[in-house]
Amino acid sequence: MRVPKVVQFCAPRSVGLVDEPGAPLASGQVRVRTLYSGISAGTELTAYRGSNPYLSKQWDAERRLFVDGTPSFGYPVAGWGYQEVGVVTATTVPDLEVGQRVWGIWGHRSEAVVDAAKLAGQVLPDSVPPVAGVFARLGAIALNAVLDADIHLGEDVAVFGQGVLGLLTTRLAALNGARVIAVDAIPRRLALAAEQGAVLTLHALEDAVAERIADHTHGRGADTCIEISGSAKALHEAIRSVGVAGRVVASGFYQGDAVGLRLGEEFHHNRVRLVASQIGGVNPELSQRWSVERLQRTFMELVAAGTLDPLPLVSHVMCASDVAKAFSEIDERPAETLQVVLDFAGVEGE
Repeated sequence: MRVPKVVQFCAPRSVGLVDEPGAPLASGQVRVRTLYSGISAGTELTAYRGSNPYLSKQWDAERRLFVDGTPSFGYPVAGWGYQEVGVVTATTVPDLEVGQRVWGIWGHRSEAVVDAAKLAGQVLPDSVPPVAGVFARLGAIALNAVLDADIHLGEDVAVFGQGVLGLLTTRLAALNGARVIAVDAIPRRLALAAEQGAVLTLHALEDAVAERIADHTHGRGADTCIEISGSAKALHEAIRSVGVAGRVVASGFYQGDAVGLRLGEEFHHNRVRLVASQIGGVNPELSQRWSVERLQRTFMELVAAGTLDPLPLVSHVMCASDVAKAFSEIDERPAETLQVVLDFAGVEGE
């Protein structure tokens, strides 16, 4: 009998693959065997490092406040992950058939029982490689940032951070008509940003970024900056880089104190507008037409059409049983990693 496996964070910088009970299949559900699951270098790395606010504070869902008290989560933490693709192995609904490949969110686990309604419209076309399915949620996050940026044709948009999310944002912003300036401290990522459509790449540490952007835009500054690395210093530089009354979209996951963010400088004097972007929702002005589900499906439609190819962003495909090594690589060697994907083939014990 196969024993399902799930990735579990046991303590900060301690992660492994453990057994979990199989779930029964109820009406309206399907059973999915995981093919691949992508690791988030943002949210999940905070669980790996122990810096996620849910691990140190209590989330008051009713008031939407983090408050002192018993943390909302405590180690061990299992089932995190939001970049899954798998194959249907059992079904109770006519719309999903055994053998179909689907993408969705069911955590880093070898199999899952999922409500069929949550997989509606999420069948992967035969023409799309299965690994591409792990990018659906990331693509939605990037597209959400682009919608929050309210980009217009011909505008100068700087994207700070060229990890996986940043590179996807660069591509989507370029498709949206922006002249994209890409900022990062890793040369390889800047080269990829140029391939994704950036017209100018700047080294975050070696270039005077705000000054270079001002020169590039004939003194105007960027119309909009999207900060998606989660660095407070990068957020400060993004604020410096927009013109008067410009918009900065803060789409990174910032932890702890914002060291290096000085709001008494350009933010105050240039009337900069700072907008939060998070995949929990879309811009209220767009919410009658856009939803998180539409963001995901739109991105995957672009992939299926060949408009956008995320596969060059995959740096590692590793057996899920090597999950500890996978997180260590992301944590300790960021210059060598982009999208790390866990391969769940053959990890189920007997």
